Amino acid sequence: MIQRQSINTRTNGASNSTTALAAFVDRRFFSIQNLDTGALYVKFGSGATTSSYDIILKGGAGAADGSGGAIVEAGECVYGGIITVASSGTPSYVAYDM
Repeated sequence: MIQRQSINTRTNGASNSTTALAAFVDRRFFSIQNLDTGALYVKFGSGATTSSYDIILKGGAGAADGSGGAIVEAGECVYGGIITVASSGTPSYVAYDM
């Protein structure tokens, strides 16, 4: 039986690494969208910074206007470790998983 976890987070935090999604080995889906106008740096692991990341999600035209970059993964082989984010300013994002 797969246990389900759902996280809905909107974070305004420091520019250092912030956990967007905790590790979840049975993860089948996750989504992260940038809600800020600046870039959001995403790392599949701990310790995201503006110089240590795996992908960059572009900023939106306006704060929380829905036009910021997003990543969605779904299926049988989805990364189940911790996902951290960082920003050169104050990170603002929404993240879900299950």
